[in-house]
Amino acid sequence: MSVDTPRRIVLLRHAKAEWSQDSDHERPLAERGRRDAPVAGRKLVDSGITPDLALCSTAVRTRETWKLAVHEMPRRPRTVYEERLYEASLGELIALIDETPDDVRDLLVIGHNPGMHAVADALSGSAEGDTLARMNRGGFPTAAFAVVEFSGSWKGVEHGVGKLIEYWTPND
Repeated sequence: MSVDTPRRIVLLRHAKAEWSQDSDHERPLAERGRRDAPVAGRKLVDSGITPDLALCSTAVRTRETWKLAVHEMPRRPRTVYEERLYEASLGELIALIDETPDDVRDLLVIGHNPGMHAVADALSGSAEGDTLARMNRGGFPTAAFAVVEFSGSWKGVEHGVGKLIEYWTPND
């Protein structure tokens, strides 16, 4: 695959989690989250997103979100459960994205806020229609996703490199 091949980064925030006495890392999905996660998976498929690689936080709520969303996809992409996604800063998230092998065209990252919103905003030097304004006005609610497209190597991912081509929330 050429480094000039258009690539997409899909940033999916985990679905709604329960508040519990467990550690934050161990919080499971709430009933609403169990309803929204498959809807997000279907919407990704309807948008033509077929990830080659999924990076998923090791937190219970992100793993449960991914398990429900991936069942809606025609094929399961290679999945890596990545501890560094949990509580990652913007810089740490971009560094993880930079590690993506160049044979990957579409990368799906299942993580947490504020990181998912921060990466989508930081990488989006431009946007399709009002997607960036909608994302920044509405925040990045649970089960929302953003799709950022760019050309070049994954190692070249940096602020402003991409175009926000889609932003979706369960309320859309």
